[in-house]
Amino acid sequence: MIRELITLHRAIQAYVIENRGAGAAVRYFVQGSSLPGIYNMGGDLAFFASCVRHGDRARLRRYAYDCVESVHAVSVGLDCNVVTVALVQGDALGGGFEGALSCNVLIAERQAKLGLPEILFNSFPGMGAYSFLARRLGTAGAERMILKGQVLSADEMFEMGLVDQVVDEGQGAAAVQAFLSDSDRGYATREALYRIRQRVNPITIQEMRDITDIWVDTMMCLSDADLRRMELLQAAQTRRLAKRNVDDLACAAE
Repeated sequence: MIRELITLHRAIQAYVIENRGAGAAVRYFVQGSSLPGIYNMGGDLAFFASCVRHGDRARLRRYAYDCVESVHAVSVGLDCNVVTVALVQGDALGGGFEGALSCNVLIAERQAKLGLPEILFNSFPGMGAYSFLARRLGTAGAERMILKGQVLSADEMFEMGLVDQVVDEGQGAAAVQAFLSDSDRGYATREALYRIRQRVNPITIQEMRDITDIWVDTMMCLSDADLRRMELLQAAQTRRLAKRNVDDLACAAE
């Protein structure tokens, strides 16, 4: 999925460059999920555990660097003046929350839960969370959120300034459409402000890679107990996905 996202981002960049001056433009990029109740559950924990158990640092680092490339591209408007929007209609955890935070605008439905639970297995979110949170909450606020590992409601995240708009369940897509329609006239100003945000508090790809290297070091030192906790969390996620698939099949049969 990460490779496909990178390919998509590069395709959009190529399209904008090729059509510059021809009247064609990409103004907005919206990322969401078609899976009810789940925006993104985060990184591949089974893969992480396997890399650590086999001492495969290089493979873990490649995965992390790809994640960083993907979220950084979104955070800077794909380097082609695109306004990026996260539509969160289900739970966004760990790397999933990092992905949502990378967007210029985050619109969430009220039932969604968002958070960074990595402290449960003695780690931290290493692919952008600290950088994005520190720009909004300050370093102390970012560290409190990461160390507490709390999963919070969309309304709670809104109060903290991490979610830009909260709407009722089922109203997310309409809210995004309204945002695109309402802001079309003010696109130039909005896009300029997001570029100013990046200029005032720049998040560079090098900063994110440096943090990722620290994350890899931390992961490679996890104990067997930490890895077991990680695998238990992965198993819980798998059960949830399996239940969702069964529920979807039952609805389709009806």
